[in-house]
Amino acid sequence: KDLLASAQTGTGKTAAYLLPILEKISSGALDASKVNALILVPTRELAQQVDQLLSGFAYYLNVTWIPIFGGGDGVAFSQQQKALKAGCDIVVATPGRLISILRTYDIDLSALDMLVLDEADRMLDIGFYDDIMEIVKYINHKCQTLLFSATYPKTVEKLALNILRNPAQVKISVSKPAEGIAQYICLVNDNQKSALLCALAKSQSWKRAIIFASSKISVKNLYKQLLRRKIKVAQIHSDLDNDTRSDVILNFKNGKVDMLVATDVVARGIDIDNVDVVVNYDVPSHPEDYVHRVGRTARAGATGVAFTFVNEKDKLRMAKIESFIDKEITRASVVDVLKDAVDLPVD
Repeated sequence: KDLLASAQTGTGKTAAYLLPILEKISSGALDASKVNALILVPTRELAQQVDQLLSGFAYYLNVTWIPIFGGGDGVAFSQQQKALKAGCDIVVATPGRLISILRTYDIDLSALDMLVLDEADRMLDIGFYDDIMEIVKYINHKCQTLLFSATYPKTVEKLALNILRNPAQVKISVSKPAEGIAQYICLVNDNQKSALLCALAKSQSWKRAIIFASSKISVKNLYKQLLRRKIKVAQIHSDLDNDTRSDVILNFKNGKVDMLVATDVVARGIDIDNVDVVVNYDVPSHPEDYVHRVGRTARAGATGVAFTFVNEKDKLRMAKIESFIDKEITRASVVDVLKDAVDLPVD
């Protein structure tokens, strides 16, 4: 059956579609000389993550796959199109790069058995609707289609209506953060945020924390402030090239960096294990974004902490978030934290 599905972040959604795909392909029922499954994802980082999971899941299987995304050179582009023409079993691709190859080369998708659209709402936010619909035309036949989306705006409903046939539906706790997250609100003025962040990090000895800011400029400024305070910190945002972003995430995963300051580029789709703390340095614009941000911690049944810094003008936005998740979030005492931060002057 076609499937329309959504679930809490960190619940194993990627494995939920990869494992059945691998089982079906490894059974020998499909044409091994052609592409059997196409997985569309919104970003290079998510394509790399799915590629890494496949490396583990399919290690002992006679299954081939290739990740296809932008940011490489002409050699990479040529390698990707050759792999497509040769007929690897699974293709994991961002829509933009895949369309470039399909328009340039004659790629046979006639045997495609499964199409997965992962993080569909994010792909549509980026502007991939037309690319996705064009890719579907290249498939030229009805295959099983699985659409995963955390939220259901009108664009996702339109996409689902156009490409799914009488889909089964699965929806699991979409609007609620995991039970293992201890959530706190810190009512604070903007000029106290940096001092509060450093005081919290120092008093609790943070080792794996992600700090979300609302813009690239905010991320860059906060990154510089934290560097001046001798914190092992890195930044990630869309101004960085793909290789640099990959290096940053790797350094955070392997413990070379204690604190990652980021825009929402890592709020969804990036699987980083054992994140202890999430801080919303700025209140997110949409309640769904709050759920995705704090969902970076307490993944797969673990526990974690999430702080949200709320100034006067953001109180209404925070109230909407509490209504959305149907929970009143605990207010933390900012005064007590800042009182102990004698070496962390307010900016």
